[in-house]
Amino acid sequence: MVINDPETVAEVTEAFGRYEQGLIDADGPALDHLFWDSPYTVRYGDGQIQHGHAPIKAFNAKRRKTGPDRALTETIVTTFGREFATVSTLYVDVPPGKIGRQQQSWAKIDGDWHVVAAHVSVVDQVEIERQQA
Repeated sequence: MVINDPETVAEVTEAFGRYEQGLIDADGPALDHLFWDSPYTVRYGDGQIQHGHAPIKAFNAKRRKTGPDRALTETIVTTFGREFATVSTLYVDVPPGKIGRQQQSWAKIDGDWHVVAAHVSVVDQVEIERQQA
């Protein structure tokens, strides 16, 4: 299996960019398209649990635009073959002293990249212990 094929990394990075723009703009239809339309799709957020595309779509319909201070750091795209990837990132647009964490599993289905699982959480920055290989 090829890890981080440059072409695949570029495709996933572009799809993730569209996802981020959808968050910034609160563009429910764009986000709905990027989530896999399946009852097996999962999204966990701060205080939210959605199993299946329909609950995720309902959540996206109520989404508000993110603040202008949203900034991503330490974004890591890892691809496994040409049809599966993970994207992990930290973000800031949360109360001072907090940091957001966002992790997604992406799969290329019928020629398009889709989020098949997502997890978002916010933690105190002081509680983060960084360990790197």
